[in-house]
Amino acid sequence: MNGDDPGWRELRLAAPVVLGALVRRHGHFDECEDAVQEALVAASSQWPRTGRPANPTAWLRTVATRRLVDRLRGDAARRRREARDAHATRAGEDRGTPTGEDDTLTLLFLCCHPALTPPSQVALTLRAVAGLTTAEIARAFLVPEPTMAQRISRAKRQVKAAGAVFAMPGEHDRPARVAAVNAVLYLLFNEGHTASSGEELVRPQLTAEAIRLARLAHRALPDDGEVAGLLALMLLTEARRPARTGPAGELIPLAEQDRSRWDAPMIAEGIALITRTLARAPVGPYQLQAAIAAVHDEAATAEETDWPQILALYGLLERVAPNPVVTLNRAVALTMVHGPDAGLALLDTIAHDPRVAASHRYASVRAHLLELAGDTDGALAAYEDAARRTTSTPERRHLLGRAARLRQRHPADGPCGAR
Repeated sequence: MNGDDPGWRELRLAAPVVLGALVRRHGHFDECEDAVQEALVAASSQWPRTGRPANPTAWLRTVATRRLVDRLRGDAARRRREARDAHATRAGEDRGTPTGEDDTLTLLFLCCHPALTPPSQVALTLRAVAGLTTAEIARAFLVPEPTMAQRISRAKRQVKAAGAVFAMPGEHDRPARVAAVNAVLYLLFNEGHTASSGEELVRPQLTAEAIRLARLAHRALPDDGEVAGLLALMLLTEARRPARTGPAGELIPLAEQDRSRWDAPMIAEGIALITRTLARAPVGPYQLQAAIAAVHDEAATAEETDWPQILALYGLLERVAPNPVVTLNRAVALTMVHGPDAGLALLDTIAHDPRVAASHRYASVRAHLLELAGDTDGALAAYEDAARRTTSTPERRHLLGRAARLRQRHPADGPCGAR
């Protein structure tokens, strides 16, 4: 059984529902989470031999409960609890299985506890809420499985040590906790949209999970403008994924993409969502990023992109949430409106900011602007510098390809062109 099997997908979606029910009833988040993971492993080994059960969710709950009781109570208590659970399962099958969405959202808030670092929040969310195995999470982030196992175990210990309770945050804590959930889902989506390292540019499994969880958060918090803005941003960005890579997995820049391959229904959903949200909610950074994505998606061709509007939105975003990455993107928009010299001047203002100065993104943007300005030697050096800095194979190939094409067009432009 693999991730593409319908029964396995159903079981994975059921995992956070079962985990939420166990934690709500028994407490012991760490023990409950281990029990659910053991049940998932049991399913992956048993189902190919015995066949898929009639009610996978009930099966998962029964097996996970048995494992949990074995851990907590011993054999005598296990038999009593199994009898009660068997009765509850039969009753649940008669009435229909509840969605458990409230428990899943509570799990999401628990996994995004402020006692955890952002990487630990992401890993624990993928494990407990998305239902991924430790091995799958390790592969997604290209780290050894034992390393990821240690990270997840440490995160669960930290949650326990912090005295976290299985409950939605109160009114006083909710804004900060919602912000933490948004940040984790944003990180999760970005890692799937452009993998930070490895051979693949995108990891659709991660973007799909981020969108699923963002939809869940939006359904539970429909009046939160930033939750809606984040979901809209994900939809508008994910809609372009089919055109972002070529047949060999190569990166295709936005300006060169075949826009007929974009997901039109997803774009329509994202635009409708951000339009409604901007009209009624206080403006926040996720909403502004979604608005920028909407302007890109509404353009039928790259030439028709409304760059003055994008520049204005980046200016507002820079005031709402100052960040060198925002400035980096505003430099591109400024170039498209006022020319590369203006963009390069803005880029110089963050040249020594440690948050971007050492990244390949700063070097690649600078290379592009230098190329537009006609500085062939500078552009070549910057493209090659960016290629050395990135840990993503598709991005490295793209950057080296840009440098090679530039060298072919200008073979006699000095020492860089002669290499």
